[in-house]
Amino acid sequence: MPEIPAKTYFHVDMDAFFVSVEELYDPSLKGKPVVVGGKANERGVVAAASYAARKFGVHSAMPLRTAAKLCPQAVFLDGHPERYRVYSEKVHDVLYGFTPALQMASIDEAYLDMTGTERLHGPPLRAAHQLHEAMKRNTGLNCSIGIATSRMVAKVCSDQAKPNGVLWIPRGEEASFLSRLDVRKIPGVGKVTEERLIALGIRQIGQLAAMSDATLRDTLGDWAVALGEKARGFDAGAWFAGEVGEQEDPKSVSHEHTFDEDTSDERRLESMLAKLSEMVCRRLREHGLHARTVQLKLRYTDFKTITRAHTLRRTTQVDTEIFEAVRELFRGNWNGGTVRLLGVQTSSFEQGEAQPDLLANDQHDRWTKALNVADRMRDRFGDGAVSLAIGMKSKFRERTQETPASLPGKKKE
Repeated sequence: MPEIPAKTYFHVDMDAFFVSVEELYDPSLKGKPVVVGGKANERGVVAAASYAARKFGVHSAMPLRTAAKLCPQAVFLDGHPERYRVYSEKVHDVLYGFTPALQMASIDEAYLDMTGTERLHGPPLRAAHQLHEAMKRNTGLNCSIGIATSRMVAKVCSDQAKPNGVLWIPRGEEASFLSRLDVRKIPGVGKVTEERLIALGIRQIGQLAAMSDATLRDTLGDWAVALGEKARGFDAGAWFAGEVGEQEDPKSVSHEHTFDEDTSDERRLESMLAKLSEMVCRRLREHGLHARTVQLKLRYTDFKTITRAHTLRRTTQVDTEIFEAVRELFRGNWNGGTVRLLGVQTSSFEQGEAQPDLLANDQHDRWTKALNVADRMRDRFGDGAVSLAIGMKSKFRERTQETPASLPGKKKE
């Protein structure tokens, strides 16, 4: 049988995306240590740091207060999510010009299946060079590109190529490339997993790749088999399920908020629940899904956390209906204590709605039409443009690091 041609995947990651967009609007920021994500004294985390700030040890997902200690001279910015959405769309348009087999993994990174595009764009390195030039010309931004026969290796490559570089690992060289890298470089390996691997004497990807599936399963559990496959350079696990560009509905949709200052103000807490319900429902509408189950997440100052769920009589994607359900859960379970975090989650999805309640259907339809209009306004002006009256009191600020509901290229119902 003829050999199946190897796939060619690009992973394109925008360099310090949020910071770079801010520099386009304010060129005086260039060359300075800049941190996007919030004020230096807030509880949030760093969404992006300029390369000047990274020299001081500042990195994304780090608490803002830690970043301020490491680099007190940095410029701290709340960020402008609406600007990032605009530029993410521009990035998508550039990438789509190279292949329609495209999947935006987040607001600032994407996978491209470039298999079979050699006649149009040339071999991988030439195509990457053209993509670099097109990105800079059309957006003013730089990106890093990883190229490999698997998405997993391509993603690792783009990280190694930063900033503004290209790294191509030809077929057959994947294991050699990965072997000496730290296990933390594997997508999906966080601090906890890294610590468990180090405790077993596994620090480099090559050591992990050498372990048998049986040993991984016995030592770490069934989930570790996919981890071993990734260490060998293959696409494995939920991170890489499906084909590039294939749309898959989520199993749950949630949003949560950590207050800058813990609070026991009931009105403020319920206002935040309203805002979170809005954001969850917007995502449901993006996917054309209706939820049957609503869950509340409540964390107190002492980090004690409770979750409570409720099954709805009929599925819905309407803000007010989700909010009413989660508010009842809150009122029935809140002990009056000081709250650090609130979250709203929906699950048990169905495409389309359950049999309508004829008595309530007129009001439901009116809300649905109004919310579709509201979504269009949010797409244009940001999530804070339209809100339920009670949600306007929440003082909610859209977190820069959150992936927006409507990623570029997402199919809308």
